[in-house]
Amino acid sequence: MWNNNRSGGILLHPTSLPSQFGIGDLGNSAYLFIDFLYKYKQRLWQVLPLGITGYGDSPYSSFSSYAGNPFLISPEKLIEVKLLSLSEIEDKGFPQLKVDYGIVIPYKWELLKQAFHNFSHNSSHFLHKEFVSFQEKQKHWLDDFALFMTIKESNNFKPWNIWEDSLKYRQSKALDSWTKVYHEEILFQKFVQFIFFKQWSDLRNYANQRNIRIIGDIPIFVAFDSTDVWANPSLFILNKQREMTYIAGVPPDYFSTEGQRWGNPLYRWDVHKRQKYRWWFLRILHSFSFVDILRIDHFRGFEAYWRIPTSEPTTNGNWISGPGYDFFKRLKQRYGILPIIAEDLGVITTAVELLLQKTGFPGMCVLQFAFGGFGSEYFENRYLPHNYTKNCIIYTGTHDNDTTKSWFESAPSEVQDHVLNYLKSNGKDITGDLIRLAWASVANMSVIPLQDLLRLNTEGRMNLPGRETGNWQWRFKWDQLTPEYGEELETMSKLYGR
Repeated sequence: MWNNNRSGGILLHPTSLPSQFGIGDLGNSAYLFIDFLYKYKQRLWQVLPLGITGYGDSPYSSFSSYAGNPFLISPEKLIEVKLLSLSEIEDKGFPQLKVDYGIVIPYKWELLKQAFHNFSHNSSHFLHKEFVSFQEKQKHWLDDFALFMTIKESNNFKPWNIWEDSLKYRQSKALDSWTKVYHEEILFQKFVQFIFFKQWSDLRNYANQRNIRIIGDIPIFVAFDSTDVWANPSLFILNKQREMTYIAGVPPDYFSTEGQRWGNPLYRWDVHKRQKYRWWFLRILHSFSFVDILRIDHFRGFEAYWRIPTSEPTTNGNWISGPGYDFFKRLKQRYGILPIIAEDLGVITTAVELLLQKTGFPGMCVLQFAFGGFGSEYFENRYLPHNYTKNCIIYTGTHDNDTTKSWFESAPSEVQDHVLNYLKSNGKDITGDLIRLAWASVANMSVIPLQDLLRLNTEGRMNLPGRETGNWQWRFKWDQLTPEYGEELETMSKLYGR
């Protein structure tokens, strides 16, 4: 078990931060948010995956499991290092409470291209040596990624499996030709990644200096339309035409009565095992190079995953054994005890519970899943705080849940009664009562979405699983985050030893 000392904090993806550029970024607001956490004695900041988002703008569907999200790059910080000037930034009057990706993405790309132009035409810029060093250190993923994105842009962002065969099948002659002809475009992609990781590293250091640890997130699956699959097809279940024959998802559960059809390619775990999980371990190590604690999304998929034939409905899938404890045993043998959190929500079997016990990782307990049934299952409900162990992390809800206020107001009357009786609450501030329950619990770590701290209704929801549009857009304004909310957190952290 790693040292997950008693602590508390906030779940907030950087895209939700205030900024004048249409999307939260790694600029001044991110530093102000860290200042807020520090001032009010919070020690954790949890974020969603930080990768470059693909279709649907989901942080869980990225063009690369290594690359950072260019749209999180702060224009303010580019001005500070003299890569942009104030005159080059146009105020577009973006909406403040949501991200309109359709207008934000082209706007940010134009700013980044201007920054690259300024950088390229200033040979004496102090960042040139650092950029060269970055390219060399990150070469193992950066070259493929930059080439992938360049080809993709030249093909109107079509998926790689419908590129011309010479590129689809990565024929050396074709790739060499593209690398020479599109040298500047490839260099631009590398420059963008350099800037992202520089800005993120500065921000993380700022947080760590204030005793705040950042919890990152690594999805178990990668997107089919990604550098990962294009560059490593032998690691995934694909046919000779490099098309998926099976896809990932989950059967019907709390979030969807029809199950979820994620569409990710599945791993050839036998190949990964023969290669001593090298690809996976490099991916994990890369994640730890820019976060302090790592949450593994869909942890249960390492025990067994839901395999859906591409031509069949989601419910016609079946459970297939994953790599199991062998994966984590080898990871520990090679790198020691790593600060990992297991996202163990969903259909959890005894086998999954045993795997979690063997790893020693803390699992997740979500209060919105705690209340309702009163049969024999009530006494075994692991989400009820009186059933917790110290080695877990408690949430009121996650990015996939509705806000706690909205969840309670829409819950059946028997669930509401159970909550009120359990908390001995009058119901006037049910969100605050559940936050207090989380902070008071025996769980070593306690994290709440900022939306719950702000007592927001369903308009603050970040993601509705299965919904095709309208996700990942929520943002807040600074006037919402009043000192009273900070004082509430500070008081509870002192009272309950966090």
